[in-house]
Amino acid sequence: MSAIAAESQNSIASVSAKRHTTLLHRMRKNWWGYVFVSPWVILYIVFGIYPLILSFFLTFFNYSFVNPENRQFVGIGNWVRGIEDPLFWKAIFNIVLNQSVFIFLKNGLGLLIASLLFNIKFGGRLLRTIYFLPVITSTVVLMTIGDNLASPGGPIQKYLIDLHLLDGPFFWKSEETWPMIVIALINTWKWFGISTVILLAGMYSIDARLYEAAAVDGANGWQMFTYITLPTLKPQLFFLLVVDVINGLQMFGEVFSIGFNVYGGINNQALTPVLYLYAQAFDRSNVGFASTLGLLLAYIIAALTFLQFKFFRTNEN
Repeated sequence: MSAIAAESQNSIASVSAKRHTTLLHRMRKNWWGYVFVSPWVILYIVFGIYPLILSFFLTFFNYSFVNPENRQFVGIGNWVRGIEDPLFWKAIFNIVLNQSVFIFLKNGLGLLIASLLFNIKFGGRLLRTIYFLPVITSTVVLMTIGDNLASPGGPIQKYLIDLHLLDGPFFWKSEETWPMIVIALINTWKWFGISTVILLAGMYSIDARLYEAAAVDGANGWQMFTYITLPTLKPQLFFLLVVDVINGLQMFGEVFSIGFNVYGGINNQALTPVLYLYAQAFDRSNVGFASTLGLLLAYIIAALTFLQFKFFRTNEN
């Protein structure tokens, strides 16, 4: 028995040594590949892994840029404070309101225009280019234009007043819910081109024989759209939903570029989680608490993404 055990151990050691030798041989053989990859790896470690570890470390301290030497250990105090902070959850609610309007309008408009482009014979490429132009336009530029168009003295409100739909100028920035709704409308103008292109590509991938068979069975256009196009576009719609939720929770420039301060206005009506995080870090110099808010936001994004994948897979099954 001892001889068999010894032979087995020798065999395992031989296999392990062989694998190690093979790995070293491959590394020596492909060392140029590691040279070319190394800049990205180094940058990721320096600007990705290290800040993440440092942020987690700082969550356990009261730390300030102004007086870094006065760092004070607080344990999980920042985490408790973050979870109980009403302004943080006010920011989350603002994003929920904003994204509820934005996701519905952006993807609904994108689906409508993609359906129209799918059925037209001439000028499709030109129209796709026109619809995609806002996507490649700077967020600051587009938000500034949208802010001017929707301002109390802008053309949109003047037109609504002429139609007697408004009694007078409407100062939406000082309202409780309207800032996030108007931002969602401007964002829809900017990003619906992405939904259009992705959904249009999905429509082109649908087998034309499905529509031919449905037409033979007497299905009309709406029935084809409901029972063939929409179910087939589920992967594209799911992708857009996941990306929209992730990007929405990271909103910052859209609010900041139309004149709101880092607290989203006097009543925090346009406050977002990232804006609040920025205010804590650079206005109040409370880096430890800002790091905690950042990680809390990351956990919320991860949890929502996981739930979306789980729900989607359950429906698919």
